[in-house]
Amino acid sequence: MPDQSVERADRPVKLHHLRAVVAIAEQGSLRGAARHLRIAQPTLTRGLSELEGELGAPLFERRAKGMIATQLGTIFVRRATAILNDVRKAQEEFAQMRGDAVGTVSIGLSSVGHILFLPKVLRPFRRKFPKVRLHVLEGYYPTLEQSLQDGSVDIYVGPDPGLTLPLTLQKEQLFAGRRVVLCRIGHPLAQATSLKELVGAEWITTSITPKAENELGDLFNLHALPPPLLALRSQSSLTLLTCLANSDLLAMVPAQWVVSPFANRVLAAIPVKEELRAPPIIVVKRSDVPLAPAATFLLDLVKRSAGHLIGGDGAQAGHALSPLSARRGRAARTPAR
Repeated sequence: MPDQSVERADRPVKLHHLRAVVAIAEQGSLRGAARHLRIAQPTLTRGLSELEGELGAPLFERRAKGMIATQLGTIFVRRATAILNDVRKAQEEFAQMRGDAVGTVSIGLSSVGHILFLPKVLRPFRRKFPKVRLHVLEGYYPTLEQSLQDGSVDIYVGPDPGLTLPLTLQKEQLFAGRRVVLCRIGHPLAQATSLKELVGAEWITTSITPKAENELGDLFNLHALPPPLLALRSQSSLTLLTCLANSDLLAMVPAQWVVSPFANRVLAAIPVKEELRAPPIIVVKRSDVPLAPAATFLLDLVKRSAGHLIGGDGAQAGHALSPLSARRGRAARTPAR
């Protein structure tokens, strides 16, 4: 008697089946997925039943509030998403190589990426590929890892999380990292000269690593200081900027923040004597699938920009403190809020 599981494995899964599964997972219902795909709901239901029959397992649980992916369904959706993204990228790559520069390039940028690279690469990229949509996401590697793996995001530029990357991803260092302590202008601790003077302060931290408390805790521990008081965690530069400007919270951020035209209007760098090392700034992309021409060009712009700005070794960071540092005297004279 033939093994039915082997027979099912030999049957090819069609692209419209993959699109259906991904749409159901994203929309949360058959009705929403059918509307999104612009097909009749009975057609979608029939296609899902065929696929589940071929796979020999249900992909979704039918509940009153919608469709919930099963454990196997979650794995299949992840794989289907990656396949569909690769198909889309292959089509876009073919079109771009043929001279029809269309499609989408997605790049995930940390605050450093936004401050240093986006202003430098935006115009030349738009000139070269005016019909290619540029999708920019703000975030750090932990929040973007899955999107990098499934091809939703082409490139990540930001701090190295210090994690072992999956085999499907590869990283390249752009320059070494360094940090500064930032506060609002007029902060009562604006003239502090050591981390010891900041022990009682409350901090806002980002999420470069999965455990945000380690980002500052290890540094304070290195100098035999008690752990810092973490009051707020943010994954957004805008959140960080807003909170710093409107509270007595402190933040330890990449030194490149001091050249931001937005930050240096309202923030001041606290001149602590300790060396505040930070994870290097890296670029991450898929290792198993080549970038399309437009994404390759964007990555080249980022690398060239890194070389021009900091000579490839982070030297610029040491010279970039003047915009914020020049405000120390003003900060001392401004009454605390």
